[in-house]
Amino acid sequence: MSSADQADTLHTQPDQTLAAECAPEQPDTDTLHAQIIELQAEIKNVQARAAADMYNFQKRMERDTDNAKKYALEKFANSLLDVVDNLERAITAAGDDVNNAMLEGVKLTHKSMLSALEKHQIVVVDPAGQTFNADLHQAVGIAPDAPANQVGVVLQKGYTLSGRLLRPAMVMVGQ
Repeated sequence: MSSADQADTLHTQPDQTLAAECAPEQPDTDTLHAQIIELQAEIKNVQARAAADMYNFQKRMERDTDNAKKYALEKFANSLLDVVDNLERAITAAGDDVNNAMLEGVKLTHKSMLSALEKHQIVVVDPAGQTFNADLHQAVGIAPDAPANQVGVVLQKGYTLSGRLLRPAMVMVGQ
């Protein structure tokens, strides 16, 4: 072999070796198929989580909307409770005069106001004679004549709006 032939052989061998080293290994079809199946399972999992998140979001928004509708009257109802209290005070102050036309008008107005409140799920909490319940009643004093842990005197009635406390009843409790 001549020196030129040896140089060509030396020159081409490293190139062929280098090309073989740089060429990526071709994975077999079984490996590729396994990777595809794994990726498809991961996609299904991500889709299921996204669907569950969307469902939970929709339910949360529905619940928040329902609560907003249900309790939208809260501030307005609180202001109307003062009117009801004043009507009750007027009835109490007028006494039991049966012939008083103005007293009859106030009683009818009071009754009408209470029925309007009840139409909107605003219910009176009148705990006279009941066991004291800290969730619905606010104790402001002790009633000496009432049995222990019983409501003796109701100073101001309480109200609930759709089952949620709007205003606690102010009461005096037996000791």
